[in-house]
Amino acid sequence: MTAAILSIGTELTRGEIVNTNAAWISAELTAAGFTVDVIDAIPDDVEQIVATLRTLAKTHRLVVVTGGLGPTTDDLTAAAAASAAGVSLVRDESALLAIRRRVESRGKTMNAGHEKQADLPAGADVLPNSVGSAPGFAVSIGDTPLFFLPGVPREMKRMFTDQVLPRIRPSAPNNTFQVRLRTYGLGESLVGQALAGIEGTHAGVTLGYRVHFPEVDVKVHARGANREVARDLALRAATEVKARLGDVVYGEGDEAFTEMVGRAVRSRGYRLALAESCTGGLIAHMLTRYPASDYLVGGAVVYANSAKTRLLGVSEDTLRGHGAVSAEVAAEMAEGVRRTCETDVGLSVTGIAGPTGGTAEKPVGLVYWAVAHPGGTVVRSKVFQGEREEVQIAAAYAVLDLLRRIALGLPERAQ
Repeated sequence: MTAAILSIGTELTRGEIVNTNAAWISAELTAAGFTVDVIDAIPDDVEQIVATLRTLAKTHRLVVVTGGLGPTTDDLTAAAAASAAGVSLVRDESALLAIRRRVESRGKTMNAGHEKQADLPAGADVLPNSVGSAPGFAVSIGDTPLFFLPGVPREMKRMFTDQVLPRIRPSAPNNTFQVRLRTYGLGESLVGQALAGIEGTHAGVTLGYRVHFPEVDVKVHARGANREVARDLALRAATEVKARLGDVVYGEGDEAFTEMVGRAVRSRGYRLALAESCTGGLIAHMLTRYPASDYLVGGAVVYANSAKTRLLGVSEDTLRGHGAVSAEVAAEMAEGVRRTCETDVGLSVTGIAGPTGGTAEKPVGLVYWAVAHPGGTVVRSKVFQGEREEVQIAAAYAVLDLLRRIALGLPERAQ
């Protein structure tokens, strides 16, 4: 069954924001068994919205629309949807009551903009918004259902999961299955080389790749006579993918890299402390972004040499003799933060993220990282390529992957 995704907003077509909504919805629809063959973005223009909705309804069995449901004058989607469906725009009293409760619960007063969000196509199926004020809605044009959701990603995702998926699942093709494998440690081209030939030996299976630096997701998609057959095909192929890639595959599904690292740390009962220089607190942010991060005791961002000495006890002689970006300083940082925070493990990162500060001996991108743990202190280094943020992200992943391997007893991979 083919599906289309339409994103509405002049800010999208002008390039002022990146359309992450469409990518997320497409992945969800694909996982549910739908085939997405159109993703479009158009400005806040009623005539163009009406024409596009009518065209997509003629060519697709399902349409998901985001954006243009807010309280301002350029939020025109509901009016355009009513026109496209050939119905009037009416004020929905139940939606208005829900909006009023939401607004007043935040200590605000209802205004005309809030009330405008309750103006919906006559006969529309209202989709409650448990995160924000603007309700979504569903209407049909001909035999095609169209679902309209807010453009705010947090609201859209909750509503799609809670309101849209339960409504469309009964009509989804029931002969596909997908496994998402999460990898870190190899680039896309090397992952592709390692998996060459799998599609040819597994009938009905296709592989897809998604890069989100520095990770690569491998999507194993299978189609069979029914869902059980497709599931068996996908799982067999996924088993071969994991066998070929080994521990480069760190997980399946939606679990993030840092969630997996946290799980590995907790499995050993480790308490963790961080000493960050060139990453500037990025590792702490990555670890605490998810729940159950209480294994992290604390740490310090020690950008200046004086902070390294004062807070972590790094020797001034070591700093003078080897420089802040060195294996020796990385080791003393990890050991110092472990000692100061009285933890089982201390991590450290020190390097030159760029774009300035490099020399012939120590170029931009050179990073040292260390893990001080009950079995000793391990120090590694690499010259990472890319812009400043890419170097910082790559360094954070490198030290966390080293921690993962130590915690799980896995062999190291060459950086």
